[in-house]
Parts: sequence; C-alpha cells; structure tokens
Amino acid sequence: MKARRARGEGTTSRRPEVTRGRILDAATREFSSRGLGGARVDAIATRAGVNKRMLYHYFGNKEALFRAVLENAYEDIRRREEALDLTHLPPEAALRELVTFTFDYFLINPHFIALLNSENLHRARHIRRSGRVGAINNPIVRTLAEVLARGEKAGVFRSGIEPIQLYISIAGVSYFYFSNVHTLSTIFARDLRAPAALKERAAHVVDLMLRAVRP
Repeated sequence: MKARRARGEGTTSRRPEVTRGRILDAATREFSSRGLGGARVDAIATRAGVNKRMLYHYFGNKEALFRAVLENAYEDIRRREEALDLTHLPPEAALRELVTFTFDYFLINPHFIALLNSENLHRARHIRRSGRVGAINNPIVRTLAEVLARGEKAGVFRSGIEPIQLYISIAGVSYFYFSNVHTLSTIFARDLRAPAALKERAAHVVDLMLRAVRP
C-alpha cells in the first residue's frame, strides 16, 4: 500500500477527475513535444504518476488519449475566450480584445500550436471522431456573429462579413507567425520572438483585422 501511495495511485484513484487531469497534463506535454508518433505511453504514465493500466482505464488507448488532449486544448482556449465577455463590449473594442487575446494565447501556449500541427499531419483524423468538438467550438462563432451584427448596426463594421471566415483570419495571421517563427526569423535575419518584435507584430495584427471589417 505504501508503495502504491508513493506513486500516487492509492490517493488519486479515489479522485477520478484529479487523476484524469494529471494524465491529460502529462499527455499534453508529451504529445506537444514529440507528436503522436513519437509520444510514449510509458513516458506519459510516468509524468502523471500513474501506471499504464490506470491510463488505459481512463482513456482506452493512445489515440483516444490524443483525441482527449485535443478536446481539452480546444476547451481551454474557448473557455478563456468566453471569459473575455465580448458581448458586453462595444463592437470595435470586442474585436480588438479577441484579436489581442488570440495572439497572446498562441504566444503563451506553444503546446497548442504543436498539437494542431500534429493533428493536421493526420488530416484531423482524431477530432473528426470527437463527438464534442463542434459543441466546444461553436460558441466563439456565435459570439463573433453577435459582435459583427452590433458593429454593422452601429455603422462601425461593413456588412456581409462571415464570422467563420473572420475567425479563421484572426487565428491564421497569429498561428502562421508562431508556427513558422524559427524559419521566418532565419530567412529575414530578425529575432521574431524578441519583445520588440512581438509587440510590433501584435499591433500589426490588431490594426490589420480592424481595417478589414471597417466600412
């Protein structure tokens, strides 16, 4: 019993959500650093302080665990977007807040970029099998549609802007920057992760998106 408790199994097994969270955290680090193919279940179990039997009990297999990690990653960014409370901000302020948040989120959470890169290599095979990914991601589209409608009514946004297209643009200009920051820094001989470069890029992205929606 003491040996089991030393590994964290005697206590966490009685707290399923705690154990599940530890496995997800450990799997996020392993998958984001090694990709799905290079990640090892043994390493994830060791990081989480559980044995492989318990890991399989919670998630079934490695691919199901990867899918759960992706769902958890999407839930995190969507939950933080919701906390911005964009529907209670003036339209231009709401859009500025969302664009700034998105840029900062990618900066602070490089694992998110890595996980998406890995899943795109697999042509979205895992999230396609998720029964939850639509419900997780739909709220930001509804929120952005509401912001756009208010902006159009107030005369500060032009008409006919499709919210999904706008969100793809917001995420895309930031995603590309961080997913390619090393190659871009090399070919342009600039340290694009330096504080001044990040500040310049963030301001450019906000200005670009606001100009795109104005009449």
